[in-house]
Amino acid sequence: RNTHAGRGWAFNQLNQPDDAYRLKDGSVIVADAKNCRILHINADETVAGQIGTTGRCKTHRPPELIAYPNGDTPLANGNILVSEIHGSWVDELTLGGKLVWSLKLPMNYPSDPQQIGPDKYLVADYSRPGGIYEFNREGQILYKYAPTSGEGMLDHPSLAVLLPNGLIATNDDHRQRVVIIDPTTSTIVWQYGQTD
Repeated sequence: RNTHAGRGWAFNQLNQPDDAYRLKDGSVIVADAKNCRILHINADETVAGQIGTTGRCKTHRPPELIAYPNGDTPLANGNILVSEIHGSWVDELTLGGKLVWSLKLPMNYPSDPQQIGPDKYLVADYSRPGGIYEFNREGQILYKYAPTSGEGMLDHPSLAVLLPNGLIATNDDHRQRVVIIDPTTSTIVWQYGQTD
């Protein structure tokens, strides 16, 4: 449903909304990227809360300042996993805005982090060449897929998910394909769409 009056900065407006999720109670969270905030919107379309300061996009200081958010994935514990483009940060925050942890990742543009284990996360690097990273809260990179050329190179992957069989699926936006990667061999084992 379209719940905003147009592009803008007011509570009833969004500017480059990214990743809206409906929560169990019927409310919605949305990363309002160019407004540099995460909005929590009630089912009746009133605003339940905001994380970040509208229009303040350059500084990472959650929960007060969110540096251009593009992901706000709900977690099983009720918190949200936020990716910040400026500075390459991933944060876990409560819906009320309390910071649980924050981590700067060694990539250009963290996109849509997903929790895949008790202390394991998966994130796409929305760049050219792009990559897929598995990491923990201590900042250790547990797995990295990031070929810099050839058929295996990713060009702006924006979401990576771990499949039940252990393979990783990602949309490779600028190469017009969806690929499945086997992390044991770091090779693409299936794709949908013609490369480029």
